[in-house]
Formats: sequence, C-alpha cells, structure tokens
Amino acid sequence: MARKKITVDHKLEYLAILDEHGKIDDGLDPKLDDNTLLEMHRLMLTTRLLDDRLLAMQRQGKIGTYAPIRGQEAVQIATAMTLTPDDWMLQSFREPGVCYYRGWPIHTIMQFWGGYEEGCTVPEGINDTPICVPVASQFPHVTGVAWAMKIKGKETVALGYIGDGATSEGDFHEALTFAGVYDVPAVFVIVNNQWAISHPREMQTRAATLAQKAGGYGIDGIQVDGNDPLAIYVATTEAVAKARAGGGPTLIEAVTYRLIMHTTADDPKKYRDEADVKVWEKRDPLIRFDQYLRDKGLLDDERDAAMRDEIKKIIKEGVTQYEANRDVDPRDCFKYLYEDVPEELKQQAAEFDAALQREGVTIGH
Repeated sequence: MARKKITVDHKLEYLAILDEHGKIDDGLDPKLDDNTLLEMHRLMLTTRLLDDRLLAMQRQGKIGTYAPIRGQEAVQIATAMTLTPDDWMLQSFREPGVCYYRGWPIHTIMQFWGGYEEGCTVPEGINDTPICVPVASQFPHVTGVAWAMKIKGKETVALGYIGDGATSEGDFHEALTFAGVYDVPAVFVIVNNQWAISHPREMQTRAATLAQKAGGYGIDGIQVDGNDPLAIYVATTEAVAKARAGGGPTLIEAVTYRLIMHTTADDPKKYRDEADVKVWEKRDPLIRFDQYLRDKGLLDDERDAAMRDEIKKIIKEGVTQYEANRDVDPRDCFKYLYEDVPEELKQQAAEFDAALQREGVTIGH
C-alpha cells in the first residue's frame, strides 16, 4: 500500500507500507538494517507475551484490574524506538511495551497493576511520567514539557499517547491549542483502537478521521496504519525529527484495533460484533511483521522459538521479583498524597490502625 490522500475538509496523508500479508511496497521501504528490524520484532513479541502474562496474573488474583493491549504492539514499539533517552515520554495506562523499551523493569510494571506505590514511581534516570489513568490528562503535560524544553533551548522532544476516546476530552483540545500557538517540540499519538470502552469511534466525532483535527490547531496531522510497524516508525521518525529541528508539533493517528477487552472488568461481547474482531485478527501486527521477516530470511521457526524462550525467561524473572516484594503495609494508602496530612485523613488512618489491631493483624514492617 502506498501513501494516498484522503479528501476531507483538507488533504490528509495516510501512510501504510506493509500490507496485511507482510508484503512491502518497495517504493516506501525505509531500508532499516537487519538488527533494527529484529529488535523491533523482539520488542513487539515481548510486549505481547508480557500482556498475556499480566492477563493471566489478573485471573490468578496476583494483580488488580488490568487493561490488555493485544493488537496494539506495533504502535507502542515503533513510536518508542524513535525517541532518545533525553526525550520525554508521557503515557496513558496502556503502554507497557513503551515502558519496557524505555527501561522500566518488568516487576515495576507489575507493581503498578498490583496496586503498589512502587509501580507509580518512574525508575531513576528515565525521562517518563508515571502511568496515567485519568483520560487525556497527560496531553497538557506533553505540551508543558515540550514548551519547557523549548524555553530551555534543548533539542528535546516530548511524545505522548492517548486513545481515541480521549479526543472527546477538553484536555485534548487545550493541549493541542497551546501546542500550536507556542509551536512546541511535541508529538501527539492517538492510538485509535476503535473503542472507548463500549463506545465506538464513530460515536466520538463526525470527523472522517481523528488526524484531521490537527488542522483546527494549525499543526500537522497524519493517519497511519497502526498495525504496520514500518509505517508507524517512518511517520514518527519524521515527526520527531521535525519537532527536534524546531518545526513544531505533529498529531499522529495510528489506526489499530483492540482485539480483546478494554479491561478485565469488561465483556466486549455485549457491545460489539465478534465478526469484526475476526477481520482485525487477520491484520495482527505480529503476524504481518513475522511474515515480512521470514520473507527477508531473518526469521524462521528455530529462531522464533529461541526468541520466545528468552523472552519468557525474562518475564518469569520479573514475576519472581514482583512476588518477592508483595509484603507491604496496607496503611501506605494514607501516605504519599499530601505533604501535610489533613486531620481528617489522620483520623481515618488511626481508625484503620485500630481496626487492624482488633483483628489481630500483624504488619511485617
């Protein structure tokens, strides 16, 4: 598939490089080296297997409610790979692959979903913000961080993620308004997985695309095949380079699909047609990229099996570390929010402590 123009109120570029069978449009081949291609595949596969493990851990009661990302691995890895360690990443609650690439230990990602304070702390030396559950509230932060970098004269880019449903929030519009006005070095990624919980994308807006919203703020916008890691990599590389050179912000709409539930508290069979899911399963980014690498002679069954074994070992080590540090003080829920704890909260903490004593609960530390 080649670049083409979608005619709406203005011309909008749509980029796809790999087709659904992993075949490439040679005229658009970014000519990435073999090591980069294999690393992209390894990271996407790690994201998929980590997602599977987290879902299993939720079913086992080892973590709380979890938001799976099956089908969205290409967006995460191909965008993250365009950033340098000095750049800033501002995430939603559905970017574990990005976190892993940026250097978050697997057990820290698990701690977040397990409800531990440690999972809300960004590892030392990583220019990321904590995992953000409120919808779209991280986008004004993207603008703010990028603006700060511009004021400081740094050649640093801020890149943030939201889902399609977040484009209905005021934070989205405020962030892009200021980003356009102040021409900040930012890249805004909309992971359009077609569903905001049970609300389909076509109920979010009458706009033909989400990317075209960029025009309203005077910034560049592009729509990309979100299941094509090469297309995402090319589009994001261009956007990051433009921002770093002082060319201003870009809005990227990555068109993908949420193959399973919104969270483990959700049943998608109640609101969507499973026949649509089957169509999108054939566009699975891992299947497409796997075939592309096999056609290039970079991957075969033996190499794939060895890679999977290595990844599973890494994830297993993460689980071991997570489970070795689950003995926490439940009274921690009263800490960390306020520097000066309100009297009301102090009273509640005292009542909780008294209740633990009445029940004979002994705290390990």
